[in-house]
Amino acid sequence: MAGARFIQFEVVGKDQKALQGFYGKLFDWSFDTNNPTAYGMTDPAVTGATVGVGPSQDGGNGHVTGYIGVSDVDATLARAGELGGKTIMPKFSPAPGVAIALFADPEGHVIGLTEM
Repeated sequence: MAGARFIQFEVVGKDQKALQGFYGKLFDWSFDTNNPTAYGMTDPAVTGATVGVGPSQDGGNGHVTGYIGVSDVDATLARAGELGGKTIMPKFSPAPGVAIALFADPEGHVIGLTEM
């Protein structure tokens, strides 16, 4: 998809506060956690892209996910499926004006999408 660009990576795990502390101390980052789940996000002007650190959705060990900004999440998920990928999490809106989704490539690597 033309114009797609890397915009965010996310680290999720069992203890989001500990992870935020680790990455904050390691890279001298501060996290905005002013939201209902205290999901922390860096200022992309400081870090080059947004870095999000939050809880694992399934309570497991967590993972790291890169997010690509695209103009149409649904079309991108459809194209990924045509190319052998699989939708992991359909498009949804975690906050007003934000749409995200997850897909796996043919080898199972998970990539996030954000509608720009």
